[in-house]
Amino acid sequence: MVKAVSVSAPGNPVELTSADARALAIAAQKLDKGGPSINARSSLSRRTQAVSDVLEQLGAVQLDTISVLARSHELIPYARLGAVGRDAVEAAYWGAGSGNEHPSEAQAFEYWSHAACILPIDMWPLFAMRRRAFHRRGIRWHDVPHNALDGVRRQLQVQGPQTSTDLGGAKKGGEWWDWSDTKIAVEWLLDIGEVVCVRRVGWRRVYDLADRAVPDQYRTAKPTWVDEDGVFGPPDSECIRELLHRSVRILGVGTLADILDVHRLATKHHSRDMIHEQIAVLVEQGAIVPAQVQGWSGLAYADAQRLRTGSTRGSSRTTLLSPFDSLVWHRGRTSRLFDFDYQLEAYVPAHKRVHGYFTMPVLHGGKLVARVDPKRVKDTLHVRQVTFEPGTRGASPATSIRGTATALREAAAWVGCDNVVVDRVFPTEARVALADALTSR
Repeated sequence: MVKAVSVSAPGNPVELTSADARALAIAAQKLDKGGPSINARSSLSRRTQAVSDVLEQLGAVQLDTISVLARSHELIPYARLGAVGRDAVEAAYWGAGSGNEHPSEAQAFEYWSHAACILPIDMWPLFAMRRRAFHRRGIRWHDVPHNALDGVRRQLQVQGPQTSTDLGGAKKGGEWWDWSDTKIAVEWLLDIGEVVCVRRVGWRRVYDLADRAVPDQYRTAKPTWVDEDGVFGPPDSECIRELLHRSVRILGVGTLADILDVHRLATKHHSRDMIHEQIAVLVEQGAIVPAQVQGWSGLAYADAQRLRTGSTRGSSRTTLLSPFDSLVWHRGRTSRLFDFDYQLEAYVPAHKRVHGYFTMPVLHGGKLVARVDPKRVKDTLHVRQVTFEPGTRGASPATSIRGTATALREAAAWVGCDNVVVDRVFPTEARVALADALTSR
């Protein structure tokens, strides 16, 4: 166990070993053992609630168009819960039912966080600071066609929730980024908070007016709320402070750079002075604790509540992780935590790839022990390459091989594959042991 730490002296750094930091991170990410016993036979309501709990703890689940085993937003709950079922994932994120109608009480919304992310609906007020930043800037990647804004507003008001297609089409007919004026207009209205996405149909966003789709309790004025730059909500300082606090809870422990990366708060729109002021407030309140982590340069900050309760060292689920999983999405932090230099190579030219197109880290025994490059081919999970991390003596530890085999078998069963075929294994000496582990139970 990570020994429970007294945090009664604000500003006095606690000392954490590298193993302590890993254990805190894994527990904060809900990847430790001892989670809820959920499987495809559990009731839909129970499975949906489990996915909702994951979203609430992680704070942000990144979206991405790449789909190998499944899309990233499905891989995130799978890593923590197992084969929870796509129906539960869809219900937790976007509500039950079909078609464009938004759920009666939205549980989540999409917005710009670490990237395009699904966020718990209770975080809607906290992104007033980003909506203001867009409003001040007055432009997104495209120039905003102001003559199209009123038409979009009117169509949503009269006809209800709409996809881009319903609104008139997303593209002008050229490249994917050559958006129509209507698409640019509705995305701009989403940026500044007039429009919200709380539902998808297939992979298409369904847009609706925020006044209609966001529950009243998250739009009702609080005493501290302000109307700055035409955007109503908590002042920027309050938004930043709460997002910083939640970011530390999500990480367990992290440097300031790690913390800012969670919701990409290190922008020219939020001064470093404001960020440091709010960190100081959180330390003074006892919500976060300065920490010195073995092997890390500079100061880190840890979640005070998790420090008090402790976390199980060396305990983790055995699973594949999406490249967009929040445990590994910061390359420097992943290297510091796990001594594991990880980069998604999907955007690297094929001839320059080292580990493969969509390499997924294998979490086992509290460590990242391997990386695999899987692809579903009909009823076979085809793994183009497996690369094991070296052990203390250079060889691939037997436990890493067994853990990787378990993760591959379970992933294959999840996506409906009957067998696993592996092309290349590095180091080559591990090939036979992996083959044996894949066929044994």
